[in-house]
Amino acid sequence: MNQSNLYKGAGFMVLAGICFALANAVTWTVTYKLGFKAQSDAFWQYAIAAAFSAPFILRHGLGVMRTKQPVLHLVRVAFSVVGVQAFTMAFASGMATWHVIALVMTSPFFVMLGAAAFLGERVGPNRWIAAMLGFAGALILLRPWENGFTLSLLYPIAAAVCWGAASLITKRLTRDESQTSITMWLLVLLTPANLIFSLGAGFEVPTGQILWLLLLGGVIMFFAQHFLTLSYAAADAAFVQPFDDLKLFSNILVSWLVLSYAPEGAYWAGIALVVAGSSYLIWSERRSGAATGGTATSGA
Repeated sequence: MNQSNLYKGAGFMVLAGICFALANAVTWTVTYKLGFKAQSDAFWQYAIAAAFSAPFILRHGLGVMRTKQPVLHLVRVAFSVVGVQAFTMAFASGMATWHVIALVMTSPFFVMLGAAAFLGERVGPNRWIAAMLGFAGALILLRPWENGFTLSLLYPIAAAVCWGAASLITKRLTRDESQTSITMWLLVLLTPANLIFSLGAGFEVPTGQILWLLLLGGVIMFFAQHFLTLSYAAADAAFVQPFDDLKLFSNILVSWLVLSYAPEGAYWAGIALVVAGSSYLIWSERRSGAATGGTATSGA
């Protein structure tokens, strides 16, 4: 792979992170500042994203969803939906976007522990070191010794656990299912599942400023996913994955410039430990992959 493609892959990943940070700022504004229900925000956000995905769905057709593992697909979608709901509710509670993202970044560590417990994968010393760094950082960000565990602080952790579980099931499904089939199950079922949560919480229809912000967020999310796809198309996942961690700093910058929220004091230590744990996990997995002649991923 030539150097130009490596630069493109890294650049597109950084652009994706910036777009995700802007989309998070929109979600924070719509749910916390303007009081739109988090469940309805999640529904409309992903309904708009599904509309942009319509060409993909029409091109492949629902026939690719034929599977011998329908239960696993449904459980994966369920974990994904609960993760989305918890993620959105974290913003609705008023948590700064950088705070939410820093805690959600503990997801790879839950994937690692889950892979050891449920898939029988070996957890070596490097993985344990990475996990301890990440969880120490999360503990500083949660700071239970000050005010105890509040529900709002647990929302991003719940999202991390749910998305970690969804990643584990995805990894299991890739043994028998095509990537297209796995993607289609999520695209087709995510919006109806979010609708159920929205109806349960009191369905809201966006109007005025909220409608325009949701449309803006949908467009930004489309570009985020597009840049993410371009990044993985330009360079190997093992190369671009470390640049994904920069999304935390994109969220810090956007949170500071747009929302006037920035980390203070000990929070920086927590952020540093989460990033250090994630980076060390990626580095050790890449070394392991190189040693075995394969490509390791940070989610293993």
